[in-house]
Amino acid sequence: MSQRPFDLLIQGGTCLLPHPTSTGLIEQQADIGIIDGRIEKIATSLQGPALKTINATGLHVLPGVIDSQVHFREPGLTHKEDLESGTRAAILGGVTSIFEMPNTNPGTTTAEAFEDKLNRAKDRAHCNYAFFIGGAHDNVNNIAELELLPHCSGVKIFMGSSTGTLLVEDDETLEKILRQGHRRVIFHSEDEMRLRERKHIATEMADPHYHPVWRDVETAVNSTTRLLKLARKTGRKIHVLHVSTGEEMDLLKDQKDIATVEVLPQHLTLYAPDCYDKLGTYAQQNPPIREKRHMDRIWKAVLDGTVDVIGSDHAPHTKEEKDRPYPSSPSGVPGVQTLVPIMLNHVNEGRLSLIRFVEMVTANQARVFGIVNKGYLRQGFDADVTIVDMKKQKTIDNSWIASKCGWTPFHGMQVKGWMTHTIVGGKLVMENDEVILPSQGQPVNFKDTRS
Repeated sequence: MSQRPFDLLIQGGTCLLPHPTSTGLIEQQADIGIIDGRIEKIATSLQGPALKTINATGLHVLPGVIDSQVHFREPGLTHKEDLESGTRAAILGGVTSIFEMPNTNPGTTTAEAFEDKLNRAKDRAHCNYAFFIGGAHDNVNNIAELELLPHCSGVKIFMGSSTGTLLVEDDETLEKILRQGHRRVIFHSEDEMRLRERKHIATEMADPHYHPVWRDVETAVNSTTRLLKLARKTGRKIHVLHVSTGEEMDLLKDQKDIATVEVLPQHLTLYAPDCYDKLGTYAQQNPPIREKRHMDRIWKAVLDGTVDVIGSDHAPHTKEEKDRPYPSSPSGVPGVQTLVPIMLNHVNEGRLSLIRFVEMVTANQARVFGIVNKGYLRQGFDADVTIVDMKKQKTIDNSWIASKCGWTPFHGMQVKGWMTHTIVGGKLVMENDEVILPSQGQPVNFKDTRS
């Protein structure tokens, strides 16, 4: 009986495969055969037949990159971005799955609003997708059931105000939410009371250089200290997003049993005052980009294992909005399309290993969020694959950005390491900076953590 042809065969690449005796990854030359959207076989040498073959000689074959923090602005703010344009940016950047945040308009705080997002993504999303439910004062009693909605990536809480109206600033409501349900809860950790007390600094100085002065280190540390105490009190696991201070890393490094940690490429690449000198409000985001000592401490946390995942916090605004005088200019920068090349450049510059980077955007994402059948190149797993050329040099340019905003804070930056192919569900969707096959994204599934 003849062998069924592979739908796709990736040959000759250096694959990042599961380590045989640990949870980590190893680099190994291998071929990957894909059938019906799943990895059918991984072997040192696979011979066809195959309907399509990719020659990956000289390239690195990674598990599909997962970006667990994006804001695609739909519904309500679609002049900035929508699910189609945001996921197009994702696949151009080698990202195969995204988790989208709830601070849309209206906010994603009900089952109806969540279902509406799933319907909007269907047959429009170019990569796989899941959505967070927003924790709010008016849905605190429904959190336990909302977090179990199919394709829900978890509950997201804003402790400090950012874009949108979602906000839970008081410990009483935070504790109520943490006592509801079982899944890890995701936090934007800034102290709202201190932000309000200090807002006058931003207003009076009217200069983006003062953004990290207004939203200072203590604003972040106060919030994360409170959050860790509540997590301990309730026994609930938490995930702290976009950690921006060295002091928070000192707190979090000894709390790994209950708290996982995300960092952003922005906080690993840009620092104050340099970024505000060059970019002005185009470097403005929450929490802010801070002085170089914080960037150095965040890098240490990446290398010592304090950091679990890297996300982009893709949060686009139009140039017209960003050109408003500070502080009426909105906070947030696009990032889903530049996450991989920025980090591959750091790998090539010797700041971290390729394995460490890939773990933080694949296997660790699967562990932190309980993702089903993703995060590894493994037989039977979903055939989501990111192929990169570690030697390819490119200059990041605004003209390459697919997001509606049309700009990136990394415009003009020369990088070494680039995405050559993005494969979603076994289908080649991006090759050499071109979308080949649109709208192949499917909703992401998660493990049931109730048992």
